Amino acid sequence: MADFYAVLGVPRTATDDDIKQAYRRLAMQYHPDKNGGSKEAEEKFKEVIEAYDVLRDPQKRAAYDRYGEAGLRGGGGGGAGGFHHVDLAEALNIFMRDFGLGDLFGQAQGRGPSGPRAGADVKIELMLSLQEVATGVSKSVKVKLLDPCDKCGGSGAQEGMRPKRCTTCDGAGEVRRAQRSFFGQFVSVAPCPTCSGEGVMISAPCKSCRGEGRQRGEHTIPIEVPPGVATGQYMHMRGIGNAGVRGGPRGDILVLFDVGEDERFERDGEDLYTEILVSFPQAVRGADVEVPGVLGALSLRVPAGTQSGQVFQLRGRGLPRVNASGVGDMHVRVHVWTPTDLDADARRALEALEKALPEPPSQREKGFWQKMKEALGA
Repeated sequence: MADFYAVLGVPRTATDDDIKQAYRRLAMQYHPDKNGGSKEAEEKFKEVIEAYDVLRDPQKRAAYDRYGEAGLRGGGGGGAGGFHHVDLAEALNIFMRDFGLGDLFGQAQGRGPSGPRAGADVKIELMLSLQEVATGVSKSVKVKLLDPCDKCGGSGAQEGMRPKRCTTCDGAGEVRRAQRSFFGQFVSVAPCPTCSGEGVMISAPCKSCRGEGRQRGEHTIPIEVPPGVATGQYMHMRGIGNAGVRGGPRGDILVLFDVGEDERFERDGEDLYTEILVSFPQAVRGADVEVPGVLGALSLRVPAGTQSGQVFQLRGRGLPRVNASGVGDMHVRVHVWTPTDLDADARRALEALEKALPEPPSQREKGFWQKMKEALGA
């Protein structure tokens, strides 16, 4: 997997302007039309486009920074699927959009070559607790949406009247013009300015919706959140967003997940990390101790002779993998608690124990790398 920052040649602390400048320079450098159809340049061009398309978006960048490419899974399904890599057609489309040259393939986003445009997408931020992430949860959210007008049925015309074909674009909903650039001549496609890309005109607009064909309404949207989601991932709910103008199809709803912090744990993907305190006698003799878990307390056997800072792993006690089989692990770091306020009896007992215990080693046990160096004669 390519490092998107390395692809653009910028540090992880790069600003939006730094990322944009690097993208523009590299996109121009590797554009297929400037490299004689070179396959190597084409692959570099797609990598640059893909990297910029992620890093330019704050939500995608945050998810990528925290989880890498895994955080981008489910761009079309709530973190569910694999990350979608762009093909050359998509890369060229994104390039044309970003350089203000229109859509290379004559498709305006959200509609077909003619007809009403789809309604705008709606973004919903959904707060979740770590407990809800562990089990998955059903939520209901109230959302204000634009619905088809109940008086004109969404046509935007008064009862008994019908929209007429636009004479500027002849009903196509778009106008085309040739445009010259440093790459040659392109055909630029834009929505018709007369009919706003709808292909029709209304002479007698509906009085209820003033010809828009829409009215405001409130909906309760059920959301089934799968287990294991993370902040920055999102669910794409198609065709239930705002209605389009004058009969246009509904847009989509994007549910953005925001998982609240739990002070007991640090999260790394599906793995969780926590810390506990044990007494000196427990560390020396060994003991069964209680460990916090997301859905309730867990039991950990601390073996005799446990050292402060030692980490133990409880397999399968972390979080589920989102839309996949398997569960992460719980990592428990044990710290030996040192009391600070002892009475006289406790001090005498501690002094007696000190005399009975062996002296600590003069140096720490050799680590793995030191042992390797000695074995290799380094």
